[in-house]
Parts: sequence; structure tokens; C-alpha cells
Amino acid sequence: MHRSAHLDSFARDHLPPAERWPLLRFDLPELEYPERMNCAVELLDRMVERGCGERIALITPEASCTYRQLLVRANRIAQVLVEDLKLVPGNRVLLRGPNNPMMAACWLAVIKAGCVAVATMPLLRTKELRQIVDRAEVGAALCDARLLEELQPLLGDSRFLKRLLAFNDGGADSLEALLENKSGEFANVDSAADDVALIAFTSGTTGQPKGTLHFHRDVLAMCDCFPRSILKSTPDDIFCGTPPLAFTFGLGGLLCFPLRVGAATVLVEKLLPETLLATIQATRATICFTAPTFWRLMAPLAKDYDLSSLKKCVSAGEALPDATRQLWKRATGIEIIDGIGATEMMHIFISHTPESVRRGATGHVISGYRARVVDGEGRELPPGEVGLLAVQGPTGCRYLADERQTQYVKAGWNFTGDSYKMDADGYFFYQARADDMIISAGYNIAGPEVEEALLRHPQVLECAVVGQPDAERGQVVAAYVVLRDAAAAGAELARQLQDFVKNAIAPYKYPRSLEFVASLPRTETGKLQRFRLRAQQDRS
Repeated sequence: MHRSAHLDSFARDHLPPAERWPLLRFDLPELEYPERMNCAVELLDRMVERGCGERIALITPEASCTYRQLLVRANRIAQVLVEDLKLVPGNRVLLRGPNNPMMAACWLAVIKAGCVAVATMPLLRTKELRQIVDRAEVGAALCDARLLEELQPLLGDSRFLKRLLAFNDGGADSLEALLENKSGEFANVDSAADDVALIAFTSGTTGQPKGTLHFHRDVLAMCDCFPRSILKSTPDDIFCGTPPLAFTFGLGGLLCFPLRVGAATVLVEKLLPETLLATIQATRATICFTAPTFWRLMAPLAKDYDLSSLKKCVSAGEALPDATRQLWKRATGIEIIDGIGATEMMHIFISHTPESVRRGATGHVISGYRARVVDGEGRELPPGEVGLLAVQGPTGCRYLADERQTQYVKAGWNFTGDSYKMDADGYFFYQARADDMIISAGYNIAGPEVEEALLRHPQVLECAVVGQPDAERGQVVAAYVVLRDAAAAGAELARQLQDFVKNAIAPYKYPRSLEFVASLPRTETGKLQRFRLRAQQDRS
């Protein structure tokens, strides 16, 4: 590792031992980064130097700002961090806010100052924030004034959190008040490319979020792989979408990707399917990022909006059912770009262009990465056999002082926890999360396959399938279904849905238990929390 700029060595000291890291590969010329590099400087300062200063960087429903204006704001915030909060490189700074320009500027400022950004989801409560503060030993926080309630109790209670500034406030003690006397010039910290830039916490689909450490070069690598080979984005693009900036899917798609090419991004704090469609229409957005659920809910509404500007639609966060892909394509003519990524890997590593889509497949390995399907011993499996997905590339898993590192990284490969099969042409087909495979009377049943069959029924809006303990079969397939018309729920429709599945896929896979529900448990990023459904079964 190179000479660190961190005066506070906590992040580097809490990296896993080097022998537990995955093998990192830098197979593309664009991934050959210099030894010293500050990723925020590359994304913002360099773009202004290259002539993008007067181009629009951020758009909101109320206003917009240029790259130069964003740079000045980020520099002033960085000055506050150093001059007023007395932070030094390597200190962790918690960021808490919805998708808005101040949240974006704060993230850039923390990185420019050589500190470590710890962005958190707006819906987290005090207990969850306390876990993050304690695990990352966070000493300072920048928080949207509207989200202070859950964070403020930690200020006098935590061993670590001692400084807190609110933004989007305007009061005498706010971050904005301190910015007024700052020059807008800042001496960026000369970070090592392998200094930790951020600690991203996983979104909690298992109920146990983990902190993942990412370097400055990792931030640029996520910009120089998926967007370059799949999106092929240009300075004329306008990005928009729903994932929070605190989630690496959103950090990439709604901030880093557009900045890397001099494009614009639309930041909206709260979006529903209707308002996302209205946002695309109003801003003439060309690239949209959201989760499969949103694509499904937007499809029947699309006819009421002018989406002629929209060129690329990206789905990630969880597996995209083919039924949802076809629903959106029929409504708009646009082929959704599916992708699988992971907080541990920073962003997407398997995807496809609209032209190279294959029905039912997530896609192929993107440039810069390698992937294979292996058995429990790590042996590569032939095409068509279901096994565990293993990945290598320029990014990889480094957990913050967590023994689960040895579960994720084995023999130099990242094991994402997904079951996949690969065809002879190198396309990867998602089966299930490895711990979501249902074993019933000796048969292996992938829950997403059953969900896909149910979603093709016109009455089904959403559904989730998990294994339910059964004395005779070990497990049976249990389905939780959200209907388009809740009044239609009843024993007759349940039988119809079971028969529908039997006619669509192998009959033994049908849901022997089927329950109608008003909604499904999801994370703030839209991921389905199947563990909550399993816990619900354990209580019943």
C-alpha cells in the first residue's frame, strides 16, 4: 500500500488482513490509476479544469447549479470541516440527508478534505445510527435539518460523535452560516489512491448490515467500468432516479457517473412512480436508475407522460423479473438494462447493453471484471449447472473489522451470496440468493422463478416467495402476494394463482401456502427483505 495521507489511521488499521482480500485485477488501460489521487478532485475539480465549469451539474425541481458553483460549495464545506470542526484526514464524517445538492456537495467536500464519508439512509433510526457511529467511530456529522431528530440523541450519548452541523437550515448555527465567510478555495488533500474514501454500510436485506471500505481508486473504477462499457454516457446525458446517494447504486448512478463525463444529474428528495415519470418529462432526462418494483409500477402509467427523451433505463438492487422487463418494453419500447452489483463490490459487475439482452439473463460480465459459477468447494461448474457466483475485478470486498470477510472472500474470489447458472455464451441467469433456495422434498426450488410465474398473472402487483418449514417436506413454497385489486383476495383467487403457477413452471414448484398482503417489507433502496417474512413464519 502507498504512503497514506490519513493522520487518523483508523480506517487503514481496520482493513482486513491482506491475505483475506480478494485478488484485485486492473486489466483495462483506464484502470491504471496513479499512486496518488483524490477521487472527488478527479470528479469535480478536473472537470472544471477541462472546461465544464459552466455546464449544469445538478438539477432539482426548484433550481440548478453549474460545475463551478458545485465546486465552490464543496470547497467551502471542506474549509468548514478543517477550519471550524478541526477534522484531519482519515476522520470519519457521517452524512445524513435525502438526495439534494447539499448532500452531494457534503459528500464531495468530505472526500476533498481527505476524510472518510459514512453516508446513511434517511429512514434509519437512532438505534441503527448508533451502530454505524460506534462501528466506524464517527466523530462528526453533517445532517439535513429535517433529519436531526434521530441523530441528535447520539451527540451527548455516544463515545465518538462530538460534532454535528445541520444543513438546509439557514439558522445561526447551521452549516450554511459557516459557509458565508469561506473563500471557496481549498487545498485538496493529496490522498493515496488506496486511502479509504468511504465506508458504505450494506442495506440490511439480512438484518445485519456490514461496513465496507472503499478506496479513492474504487470510486473511479466504478465510473470507468459499467458506465463506459454499458451506458456509454456522454456530457449531454441527464441522469435521474430513485436510489439514495447513501447507497452505492445511487452514489454511482446519480452523482459519480454523471460527474465523470461532465453530464447533469437530477436530484429529487422523494419520488413515487408518478413523480419519477413527471421528473423525466420535465427535465428531459435520458438515463434513469431505479429498482424493479418501480419499473413495474410505472409501466401502466407511462402512456400519460412524454418520455421521448429517455434512452437508457437501468434496473438493479434486486433481480429484474422478465415479466417486469416485458411490461416496461411494451409500454415504452425501451429495453431495461439489468445489472447485479453489491455494496461490497461498489457497483454493477454483470450487465448487458440494450442490444445484447438475453431473455431471463442478468447479462454478461462487464469489461474489467471476471465471473464464474462454482460449487461449494470453489470448483468451476460447466454451463447450465446452478452454483455460487464468484467475481473478481478492480473492486472487492473489504469489511470493516468483520469476521464475515472470510465468508465473502475465498481463494481470492468475491462470493456474492447469489446462486446463478451460466450458459455456453457466458450469459448469467439468476436463480436466487444462496440462502433463499427452497429445498422441498429433495427438490431445489428458486424462489424468484416462482415469483416470476406469479407476476405474469394480471391480478398480481407484487409478490415474494420464501421457504416455509414443513414436517413432511422439510420446506414448502410460501408466497406473499400484493394484488392490484385487494377486494379480489380470497380462497378462490388463491387456488387460481396456484393453478396458474402449476401451468407456467414445473408443478412441484407451486406455492402450497399463499397469503394476500397489503405490502411487502423492503429496505429503503427497494430490496425485498425476505428474512422478515421468514421471521414472521417463525412467530406464527
